Amino acid sequence: MRASRFFISTLKEAPSDAEIVSHQLMMRAGMIKRLGSGIYTYMPMGLRVIRKVEAIIREEMNKAAAIELLMPLVQPAELWQETGRWDKMGPELMRVKDRHGRDFAIQPTSEEVITDVVRSEIKSYRQLPLNFYHIQTKFRDERRPRFGLMRGREFTMKDAYSFDRDLAGLQASYKVMFDAYVSIFTRFGLKFRAVAADNGAIGGTGSHEFHVIASTGEDAIVYCETSDYAANMEAAEALPLAAARPAAAQALTKTSTPNATKCEAVAELLKLDLSQTVKTIALTVETETDGKVAKQYFMLLLRGDHELNEVKVGKVPGLAAHRFSTEAEILEVYGCVPGYLGPIGTKAPVTVVADRTVANMADFVCGANDAGFHYTGANWGRDTAEPTIVADLRNVVAGDASPDGKGVLAIERGIEVGHVFQLGTAYSESMKATFLDENGKPAPLQMGCYGIGVTRILGAAIEQNFDDKGIIWPTSLAPFELVLCPMGMDRSEAVKEATEKLYADAQAAGIDVILDDRGLRPGGMFADWELIGVPHRVVIGDRGLKEGNLEYQGRRDTEATAVPVADIVSFIKGKMAA
Repeated sequence: MRASRFFISTLKEAPSDAEIVSHQLMMRAGMIKRLGSGIYTYMPMGLRVIRKVEAIIREEMNKAAAIELLMPLVQPAELWQETGRWDKMGPELMRVKDRHGRDFAIQPTSEEVITDVVRSEIKSYRQLPLNFYHIQTKFRDERRPRFGLMRGREFTMKDAYSFDRDLAGLQASYKVMFDAYVSIFTRFGLKFRAVAADNGAIGGTGSHEFHVIASTGEDAIVYCETSDYAANMEAAEALPLAAARPAAAQALTKTSTPNATKCEAVAELLKLDLSQTVKTIALTVETETDGKVAKQYFMLLLRGDHELNEVKVGKVPGLAAHRFSTEAEILEVYGCVPGYLGPIGTKAPVTVVADRTVANMADFVCGANDAGFHYTGANWGRDTAEPTIVADLRNVVAGDASPDGKGVLAIERGIEVGHVFQLGTAYSESMKATFLDENGKPAPLQMGCYGIGVTRILGAAIEQNFDDKGIIWPTSLAPFELVLCPMGMDRSEAVKEATEKLYADAQAAGIDVILDDRGLRPGGMFADWELIGVPHRVVIGDRGLKEGNLEYQGRRDTEATAVPVADIVSFIKGKMAA
């Protein structure tokens, strides 16, 4: 490719609405152009990166025996109604009507469509296992689109769906896809982690997320440096910080704590460590029977220095449909304003759910259910009944014991770019997708679901690889692997001849090369390619040619290297392989 025949449109400054590094640099490098809120045109330079991401994905998916098809962007509402997701998805699901008034969804994912395809095509166990995938545009009507391609409304995604006869088959298919994902992200040239995850709205049983490691990542990744344990913050198990509860050593004392509604303020006032305090979170669960609404009240107890994990809360028996209690409900149940709640002496019956660590605490500080007062020296069994439920409710913190018993936990930031799920029969049962087993009896298909955010990879890769000059693409993802920068090509026959020969030799060697023949000054030319992030650059000039050399510089290199003209192609190939 010659730069004069390509479209290059760089900016010195990023638009004011570009919030994070990847968004700023993609806009400045002319890779994307904003069309509307969360909607972008992929410009030629950015599209080249997308195509390279897709090519790697296709090669590894095909190698894993997945079969490519293409499902529609617009899907009939009836399919989504079969699984109940027409209502469950909420406003993120873009709903439209055709000219006949029929409802359709602009798909954010394709579980319903692929299940519909398979239920009409698969009749016998002899046709299994199967794995279909496609790379398609998706649309999710985000409440607040932001961060460019990281959280846009329209995006490109690869999703795959496996179908098996039994759980053992599903687990085997899942392992094949997990391994394929490891190969894909390794080939991308990105530092990543695969972590155990919560299934969320997709449903099903086991799942893993793939995160690109970046200090700017939105997600906290928990891992053990001395074992294979890794999970996202939602799924990371928090063990109790004490193996057993100590004996009570203090008397229960009601202590004045005026205006101290937070544990931090209580600890400061009483000159105690925050870890001695217990905070109360009031929840309400409503159930409707024969048109009558009944309420059940739950009290969550967490150590004062710990954070609540709401995903874990939703898995506590009876709390799947919880909400935070209103102030009126709190007054009714506890007889007190928020900020002074505790397990001792509630006004009405409450189900007490204690975090594992709290259940093993003694002589703790908690609210007295009396405005302006807390109890010190509170103990289970002596001062209040044992917790009704003991559960893992908190986020882990760095230094916690690893759940596998092989070390301690560390935390780093990551950007989720892939997710694999064992769906089981969540969709096949609701859509009656069955096959006939060896005995001629119908059985539901076991499904797996495997997604990669294709366009999100661009943002994640940049968040991991950039400097003050611009993007630093891994060679496998770069829009061009090599840029040739001739000095005065229009004025020097020697430079022109050497440049054209190297351009032809690089193409013949299979290198994705662009020749900058725009006639720019060196400073402007170099600034463009450093901003765009091409990983390998060769400068061709009269001075170097007289010495028989060309000037090579990798995007991360601080200085150029003189390389003999005859060796330059093999030298570049070696750098690319490294």
